[in-house]
Amino acid sequence: MGFFTRDDGSGNAQQPDAAGDDQQAPVAAASEGPHQAAYRAGSLSGLPDSGRQRLERMKHDIERGFFTSDLSVNEFLLVKEAGFEPLGLVLGSSIYHIGFQQAMWNQSQEMIVLTQAMYHARELAMTRMEEEADALGADGVVGVRLDIGRYDWGADLAEFIAVGTAVRHKDGELHRAPNGRPFTSDMSGQEFATLLRAGYRPAGLVMGNCVYHVARQGMLASLKQVGRNVEMPNFTQALYEARELAMERMQTEADELQSEGIVGARIVERSHGWGSHVIEFFAIGTAVVSTSADHQIEKPALVLPLQG
Repeated sequence: MGFFTRDDGSGNAQQPDAAGDDQQAPVAAASEGPHQAAYRAGSLSGLPDSGRQRLERMKHDIERGFFTSDLSVNEFLLVKEAGFEPLGLVLGSSIYHIGFQQAMWNQSQEMIVLTQAMYHARELAMTRMEEEADALGADGVVGVRLDIGRYDWGADLAEFIAVGTAVRHKDGELHRAPNGRPFTSDMSGQEFATLLRAGYRPAGLVMGNCVYHVARQGMLASLKQVGRNVEMPNFTQALYEARELAMERMQTEADELQSEGIVGARIVERSHGWGSHVIEFFAIGTAVVSTSADHQIEKPALVLPLQG
């Protein structure tokens, strides 16, 4: 679709043509950004044998009422109070080779190859985590964390990890996302419980990203600005464009989930070792849908710490 093909892990994304001396190169439209990986219910194709054996042990543990979780004590109790039972800790992982893309020093442009690689790797990890949750019969995953790790034995490699606690409604009420996948959310246990009490529920973790090369300024332009208070339009427009693309791609994912909005949205900026002028803007949040027409918002309670 557009510049990106989500199910193609080959990294053969097309690059925009150079735009001569122009400062702004063509970029992929937000609607042409990467989309979610194919999810197959019941599939464990990406899991190693040890992971499948762990899931089998967890199924037996669930039958006898035992679970593992990264929820805090308060989160665990509030999730239980909200009507959900923790089933176990689920994870997904993908070690990905990040491709190479060259950019002109005086041209601001999206790094299409890098954008696709970073998104695809995260989606692989997320999809495998969801498939683990599905194997346990979970309705969703709460407290999801997305981390990136790098290792000395692979300068161009990065491990993308998704971890969270699989949960299931104790009365068997289905709370999956509209697309049939287990819902995912990076909200804390307290936020999850508060959202449910207010008549909403998470539909899924949505994200969008954009890896962008910010053009360097020429010597003549730098000399004209010495000692002056002046806006740097090339830098302003480049960072503005990159954030807008990441945000709009996140919103496109939320639309695909038929959600009513996104809560807890944030933008994370990292260079990932590409150099100071190549930055990834990563937007992430939880898409939500209504569970009732009447939304009762609890009044905040005053809490005073007893410790000095």
